[in-house]
Amino acid sequence: MRTDLVSEPSELGFPNEDFVSVGLPASGLGGALVMLDGVTPPRGGTGCVHSVPWFTARLGGALTELSLSRRDLPLTEVLAGAIGRTAAAHADGCDLSHPRTPQATVVVARWDAETVEHLALADSVLLIERDGGEVTAHTDDRLARIPRERLRSAAVVDVTLRNKEGGFWTAAADPRVAGRAVTGVVPRRGVRSLTALTDGATRWVEVFGRGGWADVVTLVRERGAAALVAEVRALEAADATARAFLGPSKTHDDATVAHLHL
Repeated sequence: MRTDLVSEPSELGFPNEDFVSVGLPASGLGGALVMLDGVTPPRGGTGCVHSVPWFTARLGGALTELSLSRRDLPLTEVLAGAIGRTAAAHADGCDLSHPRTPQATVVVARWDAETVEHLALADSVLLIERDGGEVTAHTDDRLARIPRERLRSAAVVDVTLRNKEGGFWTAAADPRVAGRAVTGVVPRRGVRSLTALTDGATRWVEVFGRGGWADVVTLVRERGAAALVAEVRALEAADATARAFLGPSKTHDDATVAHLHL
């Protein structure tokens, strides 16, 4: 197996709130890919003394370990366990019921000789490429389905949409949210590669329209994960003034890409 990982912060000097890991057990049978995109909180506090990078490192580490050590559990239970473990690590002194408590999007892929399991919560993307070149995108599109007018401010999102019925779901402090994740299983036979991207990298497709998901996989395979992020950064810089594509969105976002050739 070959891996290609890159993760860049939104701006130099700013902390990267993304997390990515690839775990390969000592047995050599199968493995796991974990990717998180930490949610940058708006001003006004989170009720927590810990930073988003602290949270994504804790949750990502727990997810990686449990994905490999508890292969008997479905990925929803693995995620629930990782959220519970992370919440317990900062329950004393932090208000975990605060709507802006540290949280993240989640993508997990776990494979063995027979199957590839996948899980998505919120808008990061997992691309599964088959030997014939067919690419399928697996994501949780509930945020994209919310009418734009309802996303008029960060405060409205936090109070009425985030982790609420009729809104969308992220991994925060409540293990029950794992039951909201989008999951699936495909046969391992015929799977050529897995590519995971946070939304700072999916901008190449979803914001700038430079190609489709199959084009992303081809670009990363032929030129490397760093080349995709570099193209996104160049497109962002070119649109920083006119904002024909970016609109009111922030110019740059943390961008993380993981490509695994199985």
